[in-house]
Amino acid sequence: MRIELRDITMKFDDVTAVDRLNVTINDAELVSLLGPSGCGKSTTLFMLAGLYKPTSGQLFFGEKLVNDIEPEHREIGMVFQNYALYPHMTVLKNIMFPLRMTKVPKKEAEERAIEMAKLVQIDHLLMRKPKQLSGGQQQRVAIARALVKQPKLLLLDEPLSNLDARLRLEMREEIRRIQQEVGITTIFVTHDQEEAMSISDKVLLMKDGKFQQFSPPQQMYDRPVNAFVGKFMGNPPINMIPVNYQPSNQSLHIKDTKNSLQLDKQLAIPNDSEKELLLGVRAEDFFVTDSEDNSITARVELVERIGRDTLLTATVGELKIRALLDPEQTTNSGDAIKLSIRKDRYHLFDAESGQNVAIESIEKKERVG
Repeated sequence: MRIELRDITMKFDDVTAVDRLNVTINDAELVSLLGPSGCGKSTTLFMLAGLYKPTSGQLFFGEKLVNDIEPEHREIGMVFQNYALYPHMTVLKNIMFPLRMTKVPKKEAEERAIEMAKLVQIDHLLMRKPKQLSGGQQQRVAIARALVKQPKLLLLDEPLSNLDARLRLEMREEIRRIQQEVGITTIFVTHDQEEAMSISDKVLLMKDGKFQQFSPPQQMYDRPVNAFVGKFMGNPPINMIPVNYQPSNQSLHIKDTKNSLQLDKQLAIPNDSEKELLLGVRAEDFFVTDSEDNSITARVELVERIGRDTLLTATVGELKIRALLDPEQTTNSGDAIKLSIRKDRYHLFDAESGQNVAIESIEKKERVG
């Protein structure tokens, strides 16, 4: 089912939780609502569920306006953060419960519940009570119960937050498998960007109730539209380096240092305008070089070996930056090094507005780094 939010706004007294949100979610897509606490993602989910009525704007399920339609008539399934299973009922009865509430005959309800249990791989646990299940098994029961009604929209409200790290990884893969097998439009609320990137067709990133970017996760990572998106996506966080743009020679001067870099991107600013910018470089896009040309002089502060990765923390003037080293490169604390940037692998943000002002590459033989 296609979902469309048109200028959706939700206010609580004088607080605007969601501010004029415009998004279209295509049929059978899995979309993650992502952002820091208080950004409006759960409020958006609750409006979709019918638990909140928008202050203004229109919400469409397919061609149908659903603003005033009650939750039980929206053809949705919902999985809550705490699973909300009935402790006195068996797994089978928990899954059957929505069907029994809608007067589905017992035999049919049982057959459909068993089918859903097989889909989520808990058909061997049907006679157990929730307290006899692990957290991951309880979550599977909650998903089966949400799907047994054959809804057109599945809503997941931070369903992995109560699980340990290893189980979170396993269950996010399972959610994706189940969603693709059923082919249901799914909206998944999370504050964990790695979670969102791993399973989503698209990610909607929000901040303070406002839309920031809506795109496939890798596109959001590779081409953030503003500094907030760039900083929110990725771990370790993107390096943000204050620079002055020098239009006379198309270069960037790193503030309070003697380092300059030659641009290989066009900017969406006047060519004759000096400008304060933020140079955004992800840790994996730096590399150590011997070249004096077009590199940044830095001093190594810390070298951390984290599994397969070597994370370098260095200072450029008073600024700390992080770089992921190639496994074959070695350096030690206290070393003076030169860092280059992989071709095209950087972003330039307006220091005041935060907007990404680098619009396209300039074809040159040299590179920034």
